[in-house]
Amino acid sequence: MTIAQQKVVTIHYKVVDVDSGEVIDSSEGGQPMTYLHGAQNIIPGLEQALEGKQVGDEFEVTIAPADAYGDYSDERVQQVPMEAFQGVEKVEPGMAFTAQTEHGPVNLIVTEVDETTVTVDANHPLAGKALNFSIKVESVRDASEEEMAHGHVHGEGGHHH
Repeated sequence: MTIAQQKVVTIHYKVVDVDSGEVIDSSEGGQPMTYLHGAQNIIPGLEQALEGKQVGDEFEVTIAPADAYGDYSDERVQQVPMEAFQGVEKVEPGMAFTAQTEHGPVNLIVTEVDETTVTVDANHPLAGKALNFSIKVESVRDASEEEMAHGHVHGEGGHHH
């Protein structure tokens, strides 16, 4: 069976930051990842690279930032008054928060703190990075009606309601 829209795909993977050579994530020694192809459950560049592959296929692909987590944007870095963090005992670099905005929730990482201001970054931690994936396709099956309706995999390796 070939990977195409509305197929449930299971892969083993390793992802490396091209610039630093650092392993970002890997399923090695753990559970493979299962996703619904065509439902935007994974980054666009990887989904595109998997299209047409079959069980047993092994390959490497480098995904540019635009097809992964987007380019890094300085506009997504802001300075916020310390008062915005009322109720937080100590705000420190590396802390993660979710801000409620008019466009929905936005994840923020604190990058700098002084007495009056907190610098937060709303870029995805992998924004601006080219990523190299090593992939092995483990299985491919037809998605159920329920999985297609919900836009994600159910059961083992997938979402459980």
